[in-house]
Amino acid sequence: MITEHPRIVTSRMGYDDSYTLERYLATGGYEGLRKALTMTPEQVHEEVNAASLLGRGGAGFAAGRKWSMKRADATTYLVVNGDESEPATFKDHLLIERDPHQIVEGTVIAAYAVGASAAFIFCRGEFALGYERLLQACNDAYRYGALGAGILGTDYSLDLVIHPGAGAYICGEETALLESLEGRRGFPRIKPPYFPAAIGLYGQPTIVNNVETMSNLPWIILNGGAEFASFGQGSSAGTRLFALSGHVERPGWYELEMSKTTFRDLIYDKSLGGGVRGARELKAFIPGGVSAPWFFPEHLDMGLDQDAVGKAGSMLGSGSVVVMDETACPVRVAWRITRFFARESCGQCTPCREGSGWVEKVLRRLEDGYGREEDLDLLLDTLDNIAPGLGWPPKQTTICVLGPSIPSSVVSGISRFRDEFLVHVKEGGCPMPPDEVRHG
Repeated sequence: MITEHPRIVTSRMGYDDSYTLERYLATGGYEGLRKALTMTPEQVHEEVNAASLLGRGGAGFAAGRKWSMKRADATTYLVVNGDESEPATFKDHLLIERDPHQIVEGTVIAAYAVGASAAFIFCRGEFALGYERLLQACNDAYRYGALGAGILGTDYSLDLVIHPGAGAYICGEETALLESLEGRRGFPRIKPPYFPAAIGLYGQPTIVNNVETMSNLPWIILNGGAEFASFGQGSSAGTRLFALSGHVERPGWYELEMSKTTFRDLIYDKSLGGGVRGARELKAFIPGGVSAPWFFPEHLDMGLDQDAVGKAGSMLGSGSVVVMDETACPVRVAWRITRFFARESCGQCTPCREGSGWVEKVLRRLEDGYGREEDLDLLLDTLDNIAPGLGWPPKQTTICVLGPSIPSSVVSGISRFRDEFLVHVKEGGCPMPPDEVRHG
């Protein structure tokens, strides 16, 4: 059901100048930071724990728990992950462009809570306008006194660096991001021992949080963790920003209460997605970014709940929901997704480097009408070597989860639409008219 709830991270989106310091201050900006600085770091941490705020970057790890994992006897850094690069995921892009001061304020609050001596926001390099606005917000925050020495008249000081990435999807993985920040190629690190909270940036304990996670903190501090946790249900507390795309009438971003709102609400409600375009039938949808296993019409009444979606065999992940109608070709969708992962593999691990390319080639062969019936078993066998068992959550043969993310779309497509894969073999290509394939 559609519930009444505050707009926690999108409250300023109705203003054309939402990204400016003037608008931010006029709408309560930096008041959360002022309050946080009257509290002890431990009290700030307790509020975040009380909020049950899950990370909004994909893994869904509790922010307060992550903060507790750092060593207390060493220099600590805070890194904010704004390297949103997965296809059809655009919620962080929105926050970076439209409300950068909210991110800056949340970053300072988090840095204060974890005792960080410096903070970094790693922004995707292709977000040109977003990067400019984030950099301007950082400079304005220094002039206002929300950054630098003696923040807002207190004895707390913090320097913040805005760092643009160079376009590698793999740098969205936290340890690859840290490698990039240190000036090296974005290769993920082996965990253990390189858990960032223990051995992170420059070998020091490092907390890595997502842009949307930081954006929630000013509201949580002003209104209390318990108030935040009163929205949603169980471990899926508060609201979350969802990026809806694909075959819907009203694609876009929507901030919704977790758990109580369903996928059916998001896709079909007239105030949200407005239904499948052209009144067509829903074929499938991806619930949490293209690395997630697909869902189908029988999953529509499931709540936007981290645990429920996980138990059903997928994830909320990056908050991206992609809708496919009856005209969508599962072979083409799986091929496009696999092609992305094959191109973005860093090449460090053999199963991902080699396997992704092989899978992409076989899918392309099927798409182009040169496939063989045995190609379906070949695909599954190859994918089983990347993520043994082909289950969810996937088993890993690689350092990071990019490789094990590759099977999701292919396994979903073959298990549900095997006949459509076989039609590509028997009829020498996709049976849909060219215009439908092109838009699928």
